[in-house]
Amino acid sequence: MIKTMNKHKNQITAFSGVLIVLGYIVKMAGMTNLRDILLIIASIAAGIPIAVRAWQALRMRAFSIELLVTIAVVGALYLREYTESSVVTFLFLFGAYLEARTLEKTRSSLKSLIEMAPQEATVLRNDKEVNVPVDEVEVGDRIIIRSGGKIAVDGMIISGKATINEAAITGESIPASKKENDRVFSGTIVDNGYIEMIAEKVGDDTTFAKIIELVEEAQEAKSKAQRFLDKFANIYTPAIVVMSIIVYLFTRNLHLSITFLVIACPGALVIGAPVSNVAGIGNGAKNGVLIKGGDVMDRFSKVDTLVFDKTGTLTKGKPEVTDIKVFNNIEENELLKLVAEAETISEHHLGQTIVKEAISRKIGIDNEPENSQVIKGSGIIAEVEGKTLVIGNRKLMDAENITIPNEISENITIPNEISEYATDREKKGNTAIFAAVDGEIAGIFSIADQVRDDAKTALSQMRRNGIKKIIMLTGDNRHTAELVAKNLELDEFYAELLPQNKVEHVKRLKGEGRMVAMAGDGINDAPAIATADIGLAMGEGGTDVSMETADVVLMADKLLQFSHAYSLSKATIKNMKQNIFIAVAIVFVLLAGVLTGGVHLASGMFIHEASILLVILNAMRLIKFKA
Repeated sequence: MIKTMNKHKNQITAFSGVLIVLGYIVKMAGMTNLRDILLIIASIAAGIPIAVRAWQALRMRAFSIELLVTIAVVGALYLREYTESSVVTFLFLFGAYLEARTLEKTRSSLKSLIEMAPQEATVLRNDKEVNVPVDEVEVGDRIIIRSGGKIAVDGMIISGKATINEAAITGESIPASKKENDRVFSGTIVDNGYIEMIAEKVGDDTTFAKIIELVEEAQEAKSKAQRFLDKFANIYTPAIVVMSIIVYLFTRNLHLSITFLVIACPGALVIGAPVSNVAGIGNGAKNGVLIKGGDVMDRFSKVDTLVFDKTGTLTKGKPEVTDIKVFNNIEENELLKLVAEAETISEHHLGQTIVKEAISRKIGIDNEPENSQVIKGSGIIAEVEGKTLVIGNRKLMDAENITIPNEISENITIPNEISEYATDREKKGNTAIFAAVDGEIAGIFSIADQVRDDAKTALSQMRRNGIKKIIMLTGDNRHTAELVAKNLELDEFYAELLPQNKVEHVKRLKGEGRMVAMAGDGINDAPAIATADIGLAMGEGGTDVSMETADVVLMADKLLQFSHAYSLSKATIKNMKQNIFIAVAIVFVLLAGVLTGGVHLASGMFIHEASILLVILNAMRLIKFKA
């Protein structure tokens, strides 16, 4: 019965409204008794759904707004104020209808995301093209996508090329050019071209599915303000009942006390915070920024210190090998082959850059490394083709404060001329990667990365919006770090750090009373990201680690998205405060009007519902917010 009533609540509202209109028509015809009957039916019809909701709340030991309205309607019927009882119930249901419709618009970003979810995929099975529901696509399936088609799962292109609209993932409207060996994501659209891909992540594991899940969870998550208002409402509502009784005891005016009861309903106050939260998170999702809930939004708005990793965060994360210097009579391509084979175990940008260089030179990477170990923030150690390779920065060569396998018990000596060469490369903006074979330096790989095009603009915007200090923490060498810091006019930088050193710096800043946001690639920087007040991960398509560790995920590898997210958090919290002020101010004005006799039950209810719509409409401005 309750489900049926909820299902037909809109029809009940309409029926009640029609009866009220008919009541006024028959009154003009002089049929007062018929008018009263119509208004009583309207009051009862619209009042039953409200009373049912009130009873459900009471069973959960909660005092709801519906309880106040139910008491008021019963009192109005007792006083034979049929016009007010019918108008109050109708306005309450009609207001709920308008709220639901308006709230749908605040969730429009999530709704549009869900609508963009692919339904079918063209899969090659037994050398035949077969259209299958997206839920039936399996890992390893070969999928074909033509111009205008949606990519159904995450995977890698194995044939063809295309321009792909990735707005659903990154918020970026300009199509990206994709070719063989590039990764593509579910929910994106092939604007022009033809590709064949291998499915690597399907169903709920795809990036697109995770985005929808995260946005849904975030919009449901409550901010500190919301939690406070929920507790406040649980105290406020019974307090209003007590106060209305006190009003009656002092005035002996039942009509006045019932009006007081309805007017004091905290509807706008309760809904003001969550609707701002939903609209703000929806705006972020539309612009490729995942903000994980109202509490994150609240903390993010208070951030005054930004801490950045360098590679892949302040820089483009697309480094290139600019030079390979070899020593000890080893061939350049031979060293590249050994190092690339060892680096196949690494997830770091620099290691993958060396692998890509070997592939571009068409050097076969045939052997898998043995007894391999990744030394976070320093490099790797592995055995390849019977040789022991140590590949990484100076600290790894010197084995300073680094735990390394027993087989390499002695430090690797770096001759002066090699050290000077590496320093010279670093001063020119390169990262020098040392490669030692069987305990001796065999070569240096120079790798350079470019500062992001939007970095200066984004950092400048964030300074204007309230950021007081910007710091860079990097495992890279001091010379390269200094060049980047000067270019971006950073306040401080610290180089040649291990992941644990970054954590120590973040803890130090928090100990100084700063509100710290840490931005990194979500892998090596995960400990520091988790330690910061706000952890922010960058990475196109969003890695599993970044989505799980960070509070905020930027899907398009753009620092301007960071700036937008920061401005959005401030705008959302400001909007939330505006809504709370509007709600409290209107309640005070209405109560004053009730006690002075200027506001009656029906007119007060109308203003009360209007105040709820006002705070929703105010929150909806966030949907179109731009930094």
